[in-house]
This record gives sequence, structure tokens and C-alpha cells, in this order.
Amino acid sequence: MKDFMEQLNRIELRGVVGSVRLQTFEDSRMARISLATNYAYKDRDGTAVIDTSWHNVVAWEGRNIHGLDQIVKGTRLQVTGRLRYQKYTGTDGVDRIATDILASRISIIDDPEPMQYEM
Repeated sequence: MKDFMEQLNRIELRGVVGSVRLQTFEDSRMARISLATNYAYKDRDGTAVIDTSWHNVVAWEGRNIHGLDQIVKGTRLQVTGRLRYQKYTGTDGVDRIATDILASRISIIDDPEPMQYEM
């Protein structure tokens, strides 16, 4: 039997919500959240630089994630989930790859006692 390496697809982000779009599919609700994270460093000249990255987060309500209505622009979130890559063809006919974070846990960290939802 070949050696088995444990596989792991997990990501953890802490950032600020840029936008939220709620969608309803039959009995389920889903939120598409844009989340900004910052990485601060000094360049070669010693100048402080802040590099902002934007992440697409998908959270399904009903899978132990509740209260999506409480997430608005400016909310600070901690998100744990997994990466998902999807290939699609744009309206211009060009193939593209979208990267999403499928949330399994979301904590609102603006509150004194953060809400935590885990799958």
C-alpha cells in the first residue's frame, strides 16, 4: 500500500467586509461577501506599505451559519473555510478561474462577544 499523506484544504481570514449580497435559493440563503485583508511591510527604502487583498467568501445559512443579515459593509469578520476554484467562460468567451472561500465558520469580531458558527 502506498504512503498516505493527509490532505488539508483550510483557510483562515480576518478582515473587513466591503460588500455583501444575499441570495435565496428555495429554502436556503447564501451570502457572497467581499472581504479585505491587509498585509503591512516596509519596502527597501523603509517606507511603510499596506497591501490589501480582496477575497470572495461564500456562506450558506442553515449549515450552522446564521445571522447573515447582521453582516454589512464595514463589519470585521473572522472566516474559516476552504478554497474552491471554479472554471467558467466569461461573456466575452474567455475561460477564467474564480477563487472562492467556502465558509464553515464566521465570527463577527466587532461585538464584545463574537458570534461563532461552526459546521
